[in-house]
Amino acid sequence: MKNFRTFILAKEFYSECQKLKLPGYLKNQLDRSSSSIALNLAEGYGRETPKDKKRFYIIALGSLRESQAVLKIVNAQFEITDLGDKLGAYLHNLVKYYSG
Repeated sequence: MKNFRTFILAKEFYSECQKLKLPGYLKNQLDRSSSSIALNLAEGYGRETPKDKKRFYIIALGSLRESQAVLKIVNAQFEITDLGDKLGAYLHNLVKYYSG
């Protein structure tokens, strides 16, 4: 999985989210949703059928959208929102690829 660019980007996104100072309830939500992106990518990567892969990649995309909503609420800096947009494009392409 070391060459899985989307997973590498998801780890970077998670690391950047960890650096943010937020109110406890938003920090908790962002921690869970941003880690869920990488975890679902890893689980999908390990699945054998395109249908199973796609399901986990869709969940990862949903977790990204949740993370992005938190970032919008707190008016996060451009760098992290740009990173999220790039990750979103990668995830969208994965879902599209496994949609047949």
